[in-house]
Amino acid sequence: MKAYLRQLLTGEKNPLKARCLLREYLQARLLESFQAAGVFIPWAFQGGTALRFLYSIPRFSEDLDFALVTLGVADGFQDAVRRAQRDLAAENYAVRVKVQAGKIVKAAWFNFDGLLHELGQSPLRSEVLSIKIELDTNPPAGAGLATSIVRRHIMLRVQHHDPASLLAGKLHAVLERPYTKGRDLYDLAWYLADRSWPAPNTVLLNNALAQSGWSGPRVTEQNWKALARKQLSQVNWKQAVLDIRPFLEREKDVQWITLEHLTTLLEERPPPG
Repeated sequence: MKAYLRQLLTGEKNPLKARCLLREYLQARLLESFQAAGVFIPWAFQGGTALRFLYSIPRFSEDLDFALVTLGVADGFQDAVRRAQRDLAAENYAVRVKVQAGKIVKAAWFNFDGLLHELGQSPLRSEVLSIKIELDTNPPAGAGLATSIVRRHIMLRVQHHDPASLLAGKLHAVLERPYTKGRDLYDLAWYLADRSWPAPNTVLLNNALAQSGWSGPRVTEQNWKALARKQLSQVNWKQAVLDIRPFLEREKDVQWITLEHLTTLLEERPPPG
């Protein structure tokens, strides 16, 4: 499979995009291993990387995020992580894994030693490419689920949050994340620009906000846009642009990360139904 990876990077002149392509291919291989381990029965794919794999949002992502949706069963996290490490090692990837499984949100870091240097993407043998995996074992209730076939580098069949629940997850990040993350804002703009995308799952959103200590009003189908606009007025837009720029497929898309553009999208979005 490294031959495919070399071919994928051939001719890519932008070093940031080359690294994103490399990371994305490895994300696909991790998802393939997780699928073989059977995790897409108790787990659901969520977050920005889910948008990339499921709906081809034109920006790259770093982490793989999941929610445990079959409660009362073993989550299988450590077994799935160790299996993925073995699968990659069998193809001569030098991969170290660090696992943090003692918390509600379990995490693992797949650290690929020397791969960037081997593929001509870094002059340093010591530079490491890392992919983080997270599993929320106590996710907020109310998520809708769907199953889709994914065709990105590898064909996969994954269980994931449905469109309304994915938007709810992004709104939770926009409303409650304690720092500016341009990827949240880009994703929100992408959601809102699709007029066929359903309104957010407010049951899931309110449950998520309650978990994170939200002090604002209950979110409804009538007020979510106003709450989002209020939050956007406090954003550090310069920092947002710096955050999103390295992950964009098209450099020109950075023009959409502005208060004016997001506000316009929120105002123009038609009511549900």
